[in-house]
Amino acid sequence: MLILTIRTDKPEAELGLYNDAAQLAYFTWQAHRELAETIHLKLKDLLTDQGERLSDIQGIVVFKGPGSFTGLRIGASVANALADSLQAAIVGTIGEKWLPQGIERLLAAENDQAIIPEYGSLPHITQPRK
Repeated sequence: MLILTIRTDKPEAELGLYNDAAQLAYFTWQAHRELAETIHLKLKDLLTDQGERLSDIQGIVVFKGPGSFTGLRIGASVANALADSLQAAIVGTIGEKWLPQGIERLLAAENDQAIIPEYGSLPHITQPRK
């Protein structure tokens, strides 16, 4: 099973590609405020470097929190859209062992259908300017 992993809870974003539990590639970059603009380009580079296509992805593991509100929201949105369009299984995990736990869940045929981020606290929403 070709598995894509996504972690976007901090300024340094991470994408991984696995064949079952065997790591094929893992890429990190300083996405910070450019995550929405760079995540698709980095995903394309990751797949191209491994000779794979989006349509080859069969499962997605997402770190769902806690962390940056915007980063988690972007990562979950990308992962949910990919899982839906590719008809791929998707699981969300938390904690230090998020990646091996997520891969284990996918290999056990689990599927969360959609990921909802866990921010760790309520968002800090400022009052609109008048």
